[in-house]
Amino acid sequence: MQDVPSLVAAAREGRPRAVARLISLVEGASPQLREVMAALAPLTGGAYVVGLTGSPGVGKSTTTSALVGAFRRQGRRVGVLAVDPSSPFSGGALLGDRVRMSDHASDPGVYIRSMATRGHLGGLARAAPQAVRVLDAAGCDVVLVETVGVGQSEVEIASQADTSVVLLAPGMGDGIQAAKAGILEIGDVYVVNKADREGADATARELNHMLGLGEARGPGDWRPPVVRTVAARGEGIDEVVEALEKHRAWMEGRGVLAARRRARAAREVETLAVMALRERIGDLGGDRRLDALADRIVSGDLDPYGAADFLVEALADG
Repeated sequence: MQDVPSLVAAAREGRPRAVARLISLVEGASPQLREVMAALAPLTGGAYVVGLTGSPGVGKSTTTSALVGAFRRQGRRVGVLAVDPSSPFSGGALLGDRVRMSDHASDPGVYIRSMATRGHLGGLARAAPQAVRVLDAAGCDVVLVETVGVGQSEVEIASQADTSVVLLAPGMGDGIQAAKAGILEIGDVYVVNKADREGADATARELNHMLGLGEARGPGDWRPPVVRTVAARGEGIDEVVEALEKHRAWMEGRGVLAARRRARAAREVETLAVMALRERIGDLGGDRRLDALADRIVSGDLDPYGAADFLVEALADG
């Protein structure tokens, strides 16, 4: 058993080993997880959470690394949560993001953690919200969450970040993909990376046009900017940071940031409650009440919705 108060205190001092142990407790769904979350709760709320998403190959890891450098030049402590897809065979992950961000490995003001999705869809790992909470409590000013390479439906990052950055690149059909449901709705800042390639101007024009065709915006509403970068050379990164700061200021001025964080907390509570209910239902696998309901459905005496109502009532009654 880990000494949770000591781990939390060490993490607050910026000791990477303590942060690593806390995130490992989160990932492993440790019996001490409730104690960890209770200890972290009063220490959270200070980090600005930025999500980066986009198709495979657009340069998410390179852009993330460049953003880390930009924020560090401002003197900010940065946490990075890089989510990699799990192997369907071994269950492990390549964790290639750690390789691409090796320039920051020796910087005590940067903490980089790779997480495997472990089969969870949506572009993030199931434990990502709690891992972000650990980095927040550990004193990170900015937490960058990099998703796996996602398609038009895997846009969970929009519900987990204060600001969502969508990366695109010329020559990858991203202009068409951006028009599909899910992509245009989640971006607060759009980045056309690899802007030194042919077609970058066209991609940026298409994206601006599609954003203009989106839902009507009032005079003070946020219009997502489109920033061009060559992340491998650090070009345009300062402009991305400027766009992020403008979006944060806009959210704080209109109460949007607080509303997003409340909604995020509500979704987290709902997810945990549903998981707890599923575990309780699983415990009823050999329960005679569940078998009796199944028999009544098969005989036509009861429909599945009515049976589900009976089951929920039984769980509520304990």
